[in-house]
Amino acid sequence: MTDQKNKKENLKKLAQEWFLKARDDELSSKDILGDKEGAASTVCFLSQQIAEKYLKGYLVFKGKKFPKIPDLDKLVRLCKKVAPEFENIKNEAKYLTDFYIVTRYPGDYPQFSFKEAEQAFRKALKIKKFVLKLIK
Repeated sequence: MTDQKNKKENLKKLAQEWFLKARDDELSSKDILGDKEGAASTVCFLSQQIAEKYLKGYLVFKGKKFPKIPDLDKLVRLCKKVAPEFENIKNEAKYLTDFYIVTRYPGDYPQFSFKEAEQAFRKALKIKKFVLKLIK
């Protein structure tokens, strides 16, 4: 029993590390959105990162392995194997997935507005709230 309890505690601790990294991204996003100083695209990217870290933290918490990918759609599918309720946040994940690439590299991408950044941030927070509710 002690080994099982230690394993659960270790998984919980590792998941918390993922959530703390996501918190850093959340705080940075709040700073940028609060004074509109900085790039809206950065908030979009950080929103994707928040969601990714919460999804991966959930998988860690449940003792599941996952590939090192930024694709939130795939991560949600992995989470759905553990908890079918993840279907409820698939649209948020799909919306945020593309921000990993389009916000980081130059190309034929439009400039992101603060309205889009705020929407991305709200979706990331919805995923955060959803994950935290499931693990409590």
